Amino acid sequence: MRNHKKALSAVAGLAAAVMLMTGCGGGSSDGSSTTKGSGEKGAVLTIGMPNGTQTDNHNPFGATSSAKSLGYANVLYEPIAQVNDINPAEDPVPWLASEWTWNDDFTQITITPRDGVLWSDGQKLTADDIAYSYSMRRDNPAINADALPYGDISVEDGKVVVNFTNGQYTNQTKLLKLLIVPKHIWEKVTDPGEDVNKNPIGTGPYTLESWTPQAATLKARTDYWGGDLAVPELRYSSYTDNAALTNALISGEVQWGWTFIPDIENIFISADKEHNKFWAAAGLGADVLYLNTTVAPFNDVAVRKAVSMVIDRDQTSELATTGQVPAINSVVGLPEPAGTPFISADFTGKEFKVDVEGAKKVLTDAGYTYSGDTLLDPSGAPVFFTLSNPAGWSDYLTGLELISAAVKEIGIDTSVDAMNQDAWFTAIAEGDFQASMHWTDTGATPWDIYSNIMDGAQIKPVGESAAWNFGRFDNPTATEALATFAASPDKAVRDEALATIQQVFVDEVPAITVLTRPYSAQYTTKNYVGWPDATNPYAPPQPTLVQASLILTKLKPASD
Repeated sequence: MRNHKKALSAVAGLAAAVMLMTGCGGGSSDGSSTTKGSGEKGAVLTIGMPNGTQTDNHNPFGATSSAKSLGYANVLYEPIAQVNDINPAEDPVPWLASEWTWNDDFTQITITPRDGVLWSDGQKLTADDIAYSYSMRRDNPAINADALPYGDISVEDGKVVVNFTNGQYTNQTKLLKLLIVPKHIWEKVTDPGEDVNKNPIGTGPYTLESWTPQAATLKARTDYWGGDLAVPELRYSSYTDNAALTNALISGEVQWGWTFIPDIENIFISADKEHNKFWAAAGLGADVLYLNTTVAPFNDVAVRKAVSMVIDRDQTSELATTGQVPAINSVVGLPEPAGTPFISADFTGKEFKVDVEGAKKVLTDAGYTYSGDTLLDPSGAPVFFTLSNPAGWSDYLTGLELISAAVKEIGIDTSVDAMNQDAWFTAIAEGDFQASMHWTDTGATPWDIYSNIMDGAQIKPVGESAAWNFGRFDNPTATEALATFAASPDKAVRDEALATIQQVFVDEVPAITVLTRPYSAQYTTKNYVGWPDATNPYAPPQPTLVQASLILTKLKPASD
């Protein structure tokens, strides 16, 4: 009962902070007032994220750049097609490509660039730009976030031909979603992963007008290939934490954003029932407790199993997200119902259950002992680990407190470290952590969840930045099966590979899936309409995703 009250206190504390700050009037991160939504044409659209201090960095590849953290990279630059991650089976919308075709075994794609597209410096988009954007990723593994196995890349008769070293059936939409950059700019850049890209040149609907630590301001292009834009100006602001952004959303200072809001109906929706909207669109993504398998105690599968066995996922859903985000209960770690068709026969219907005594037996069978209530490892040392996430990420931090209380029941002491957001991004990528909540990517199949968690192709040495597999889990059987699943156009072969992947996941516990990872956003219809929602699910609603450029072309003034 003590643990239950502690978690409730954390959520209630955030709600109280939100209400108190609302009473004080809130304010943007620079203390200025922004458009609150007059219903007038030409209103500024302010986008907010709770990502803390930003730096003057507009790199479209690096996860910690301001452009990527706040999302405006996705309106400066664009992909060759817009993929609807809510319904991946839906045909992608041609964007910078007018068409594309794959060969029979998905080892080659041929891309036809769209005519009439201009870079924001006035130069024409060409096949060379698209080819170079992929070649950069092939030649610089640090920016090849999806670890796509590029082969030869060429331009033939005005079309781009991209070859892969193995079939890309499962990954085919990943290539379509990658941002395209101008060759005439980036061929002069020595390190594309680290360059701060001071003067970004893109094909996107907006250009960077100014940047300050308080806000990035973008202006609509008058020569955009996609036509006129309803929103003339975007303002991207970063807030210190969830509570600060929540108050900015309630006051109308921010009109589009994503943050966890406890009791969202009473705190956010009721502030303007006519206009304030929230949509969480389901997909095949997960919130995961990543475990650093290179260091104690998580280099021991017994500890990983025991920790997973005592986490109450339903309680985490209820207390950390006020029920907004469903728990993952399948032992293979997939969200349902989206993941149900992919669960192998051996694990159909099998769900996680809290089992403290069972977890203790796993540990003692592995050579652990107890001194009173304290768990000792086989060398006789007390077992301890640190759970970490950014300060202000209240849903994750509440989840960590619940996990801390749960493992106390099996004799493990922990600390919860609320870190600076940039420091956390660096630490988890470089393997400088023990346990931390982080999301996975999503796609048309569970490949992304499993690859992000346990793919050996994603492993980087500790101290080097990894795009995924933050825990450095290394199992050749899983890595081979993931490659087979990604490459084979044969469903029977993919099913067999997936069963192998799930067996390794259950047996080895490379990480601990806790909650589903929906695509979520808060927005207002006071100034603009045309947002994606459950009745018109044309794109995920989150402002930091590549589909932002598509959404902005769909918005219309509310006063029309």
